[in-house]
Parts: sequence; structure tokens; C-alpha cells
Amino acid sequence: MSRAAELTVLDPTTSPAFPVAAKTMLRDAQLRKNVRHATEVIQNKRARVVGEMPDWQQLREAGRQIRTHTMANLDFYLEEFERNCTKAGGVVHWARDSAEAKQIVTALVKASGSGGEGATEVIKIKSMTTEEIHLNQALEAAGIHAYETDLAELIIQLGHDQPSHIVVPALHKNRQQIREIFQREMNLPELGEKPEDLADAARRFLREKFLRVKTAVSGANFLIAETGGVCIVESEGNGRMCLTLPETLITVAGIDKVLPRFQDLEVVLQLLPRSATGERMNPYNSIWTGVHEGDGPRSFHVVLMDNARTEVLADEEGRQTLNCIRCGACQNACPVYRQTGGHAYGSVYAGPIGAILTPQLQKMHYAQSLPYASSLCGACYEVCPVKINIPEVLIHLRNKVVEQKSSLDPEALAMKTMALIFRSEKRFRAAQRLGRIAEAPLVRRDGQDGGWIGWLPGILGGWTQVRDLQEMPKETFRDWWEKRGSRGN
Repeated sequence: MSRAAELTVLDPTTSPAFPVAAKTMLRDAQLRKNVRHATEVIQNKRARVVGEMPDWQQLREAGRQIRTHTMANLDFYLEEFERNCTKAGGVVHWARDSAEAKQIVTALVKASGSGGEGATEVIKIKSMTTEEIHLNQALEAAGIHAYETDLAELIIQLGHDQPSHIVVPALHKNRQQIREIFQREMNLPELGEKPEDLADAARRFLREKFLRVKTAVSGANFLIAETGGVCIVESEGNGRMCLTLPETLITVAGIDKVLPRFQDLEVVLQLLPRSATGERMNPYNSIWTGVHEGDGPRSFHVVLMDNARTEVLADEEGRQTLNCIRCGACQNACPVYRQTGGHAYGSVYAGPIGAILTPQLQKMHYAQSLPYASSLCGACYEVCPVKINIPEVLIHLRNKVVEQKSSLDPEALAMKTMALIFRSEKRFRAAQRLGRIAEAPLVRRDGQDGGWIGWLPGILGGWTQVRDLQEMPKETFRDWWEKRGSRGN
């Protein structure tokens, strides 16, 4: 059994801290190979199609401005969306947190179904929002079985696994592993290993669900305030089937998904597919507005969920996190994510965006190690289609973590001591001399220039856990410079 298969649910309140989980994932060579291969393929495709756009930077700036303006006027646009969605025949529900959202969706599903009988099954379109609140588990507890219809989500569900990427949830699985899951769960011992064999098996498995199940649950890529419509983009057509065939459609969306105008889709629908999967346009772009006689669901509900997003909105520096359009480009570019995969983050939101979103959604009570799960190299900022300055938010959150720690915390005391030393040249020089004396018993000589330290005691030991540390130079740059004199000789 793989490490991923041992996981039950990605919940920041119960998952181990990132450094602990990452060590486990680093030992899974197959997982690292799968993640590295998949992210490289997507990154190369993205670079090619982005390179075709001479106005890419202008598009990014337009995307940033749309999202920033929306967040600054979120209350206005949410009320406009509710008004127009209701006018079109939809029903809008408001959920303060995940518990309320699950309660509303469960009640709606139970109230739906043919012949006055409540539904016991639903089909689902891929939705990170429903993953965030663990909706499938809540439905199962209420006696309702949810069938995932997105191919990657189906692999995850049948494999009793958890998503590891916002856009490609089964990115950590290779073809052979997927074949084994389908053979076992679909009872297809003779299943071939070609991609078309796997796609055909999934198609036949899902077709029966599409035709039988009368209630669908979806997420939303965007909510359009101007029209009250819901926009869903996907690549397989399963979303289109879920939007049109069932009698009842229930959409669960975070309040941050709203866009002011229909015309704003012109910008975001160019940014999203190129950044997410390296496609010029998603094969299926569905916009659903209310109910229509003789066309699609007869009952349409939208659950607008807060779940700590207003707290994020209130933080001036952290607010830009809500600009995210869930493309996953930052994950593909992140050197940390590419080594650990998504499960180490202990949340359905992995990678750099998960490192800033999850702690804020948890009101900084959990996932405090995630803001440190970054090298701060800035690659995530370079590829973000709406210019979220993720490194800036990471530093902001690190500051919050430090502020929440006790003043007697060893790391906090060490940082305060270092700050005291750096404020004074005299103290800094004294610390350097003391450091040379203290390190002398630990330095190992290997006959080459300089010596190396393979072990440091206490909290300093983190520096030498996976690498040796070079000894301090006998002469500092400042000493060398002073010897040269004012004429530089």
C-alpha cells in the first residue's frame, strides 16, 4: 500500500505538521517520480502557450485588477449575484462555515429525488470547495453516496486516496497504478494498460451514473454577479453531463468566486486554461443561469460559503490570497511541492497557494508550519496569472506565527538574540569571535580547503540534518576590507 493510500482525509486540524509529513513523502520514490514527471509536462505546455501571447503580462495585470476590485467590493457583488440568480429561478443559500454548508447540501439532496422520495445518490463535478469541507463524508454519513465524475477525482475516490493537486488531483498516480485501481474496483481483470483502455473503462462506468442519478453537486470556477450565472470549465465533458441531465443541481461555491461582469470572463478564461493545463481554451466552458423550461435541471440551488473567507478579506496583506482562480500553476513551479507532492501539506490546498490559504482559512490556529514550506524563490509569483505575491504573503504569515508563539519559545528567543546582535557592530564582531571558538571542537578536516561541520547541537541541529555546514572563515569580509585601507591596496 502506498503512503497516499494510508491517508484517510486531508484535514489541517488533525494532519501532522508539514516537516513531519514531508519526510514521509520524501521516502516514496515512486510518488516523487510521478509528481516530477507530471509537473514538468504541464510546465512545458504552459510555457509554450503563454509564449504565444504577446500581451500575456497585460492580461495578468487585467486579471489582477479584476480580482482586486472584486475583493474590495465583495459585499456589493455578492448581493448583486443573489438578486440576479434568484430572478433567473435559482435559490441562493448562505453558509457561514463548513458545517452549515454541509447541512444545507444534505437537506437539499434529501429533499430532491423523483416521486417525492429523497435522493440517496448524487453525481459530482470536480470541486475543491466540496473537498475543503469534506462534503462526500458528510453525505455518506447521511446515507447518500456521491459519485465523482471527473476522471482524476474518480481515480482518487476508487483508490480511497486524497487529491494532491488543485487541477490534477491524481497527479501522483502513474498509468499502471490507475490500471490496478480500475481492475480492482471495477472488476475488470482483463483491462488493458493503454490510455484509451482506461478512458473507455471510466466512460462505461460513469455513463450509467449520468443516466440514472437525478441529483448533481458542483463547484464553481466563477460566479457572475451581472447575470447570476455560474461558470464551470472542464476538459472531459463530465461537467456538461452533470449540468444538463439531473433534475436537481446544487452548486457549492466560496464567496470569493464572484466576478462583477460577464465580460470579465474574456480575461480569466484566457488566463485559467493556459496556466492550469497548458491549453489555449478548455474544451468545455459551461455557464448556467437559473432554470429553463424543458432544458436542464428543474431545480437549481447555489450555496455561498464563507468559511473564514471574510477574515481573510479583512487582512489587508493576506487579502490577495482570495484573488486565486485555482489554476495550480504555482504548485507546478514550486521546488518544494515538486519534491513532496500534495499530501504533505495536510490540506486539499497544496503547494504555495495552499501554504498561504490553508493557515488563513484555519484562522492561524492550525497549519502554522505551512508558511515555512517554501524556499521563497519567487517562482510561484512569476507564474501566477493574477499576480498574487505569494512570497510576500508567506512572510506576512510567518510574522503572524511568530507573534502567536510564547515569548519563551526557544526559536523566538533565538531570533530575538540574533536581532540584538545584528543591531550592533561591536556585538556582531564579538559573536563572530565566539562562534569560531565554539565551533572548533565540531569542525572536521578532510584535507581540502576549509573544514566542515556535520553535527550541531539543539535547535541548531536543523542546519546539519541533511547537509554539512562549512566552518566560519578565519577572516571576514569586513576584516579583509579594512586591511586594504582607504586606497584599496
